[in-house]
Amino acid sequence: MSHPIGIHLRQCSRTFAPGHIALHPLDLDISPGETLVLLGPSGCGKTTTLRIISGLESPDQGGEVWFGDRNVTELPIEKRNVGMVFQNYALFPNLNVAQNVAYGLKIHRLPEAQIRQRVAEMLEMVDLSALAERPIQALSGGQKQRVSLARAMAARPKVLLFDEPLAALDAKLRERLRVDIGQLLNTLGITAVYVTHDQQEAMALGDRVAILQHGRIAQIGTPREIYHRPANGFVADFIGSVNCIPLPGSGERYCRPEDVQLVAPTATGWTGTVIHNLFLGQNQRVLIDIGNKTPLQVDCSPRDVWHTGQQVGIHVTPEAWFTVNCSQPEGSYQ
Repeated sequence: MSHPIGIHLRQCSRTFAPGHIALHPLDLDISPGETLVLLGPSGCGKTTTLRIISGLESPDQGGEVWFGDRNVTELPIEKRNVGMVFQNYALFPNLNVAQNVAYGLKIHRLPEAQIRQRVAEMLEMVDLSALAERPIQALSGGQKQRVSLARAMAARPKVLLFDEPLAALDAKLRERLRVDIGQLLNTLGITAVYVTHDQQEAMALGDRVAILQHGRIAQIGTPREIYHRPANGFVADFIGSVNCIPLPGSGERYCRPEDVQLVAPTATGWTGTVIHNLFLGQNQRVLIDIGNKTPLQVDCSPRDVWHTGQQVGIHVTPEAWFTVNCSQPEGSYQ
């Protein structure tokens, strides 16, 4: 792989029809070798941003896309040297595994010996060497996605782009491939942009995460920054579960379910009543009535036993509380 490059978007917006703004003017800097995850609900602008970076979509007039010190705004996707991995694999069903990986290299007319070597390297990297001659139709969903990844990397792109690549896979396979892709990106050191609506995927893969809402970046930062210090209520709620506790007078404060401890009612001045618990295997989510409109969510050990109607004491360490910047409108992070 060549040396990684940075990506810079300048005032990139996208309007598809009068009154339908998919992306408001956006400035975004992605460092060389960084994996940036674009996270958010459907229709938030994350895929539009990815398509503008790739060249599949053009920004509105005045927007610019830079790869390093090169303005690529007017270049089509085939001249930007990007690799793309899609949710639907986009593989050729009439070609076998090795032929799919080699396809882009043949288009670029590399020597046959170099193509064979490159294909072998890529298949070894994604642990598919033994399946080189297998027809695409004979592969599982996870294997197809590995072929798609190998094909994207074979041409040694400057940038790797992922458009919800794991969304069609079952939970167990999604978790395994998430780890594999993360390790691969660390090994390659390539600049990557990864679109997902899955917050666990975003936290696991992103050096930084940009959360989009209504065509704007609501917050951008490391997974830890976003999780522990969300910029507003939308981010706090979107990136994991959160408890919102009204304060006397006005205002609210927040805490995560795993930061709440249930103790004896006599051990604290804050008490509540167990109204439900959900056993999840690795933990259990206990819902506590504390007199608010919504119950308090508490994550406990799966070996603890709680009964509906049981009175409990509630303890949260002071450092676990956080507030959000209510003066910053949602979806307007700068």
